[in-house]
Amino acid sequence: MAKIDLKPLSLAELNALKKRVDKAIERHDKQRKTKALAALKAKAKELGFSLGDLTSAGTSKPKAAISKNNKPAKVTHRHPDDASKTWVGRGPRPQWLRDELAQGKDVADFKV
Repeated sequence: MAKIDLKPLSLAELNALKKRVDKAIERHDKQRKTKALAALKAKAKELGFSLGDLTSAGTSKPKAAISKNNKPAKVTHRHPDDASKTWVGRGPRPQWLRDELAQGKDVADFKV
């Protein structure tokens, strides 16, 4: 690879060069993906499948796993003045709880 001296280039010239390089990289990646996809489709066809047949295989969960995991979590914390403000104890704390904690209260004060 030829070494390019970038020192004499202005900021505008460097930014223009950067855009050209980014576009060249995108084109290169797109060509590689297109070739890879064509090779995968050809191999799938050789084996008697379409690529869609193979990529969708095994993506659905068994019914037992779906019915087990779709129950909503139970509320574990509730605002004392507004019962509609709740938290299940998972994920980030809601703003109302963060506000109360900032006033010096303890998270245990809001347990249900």
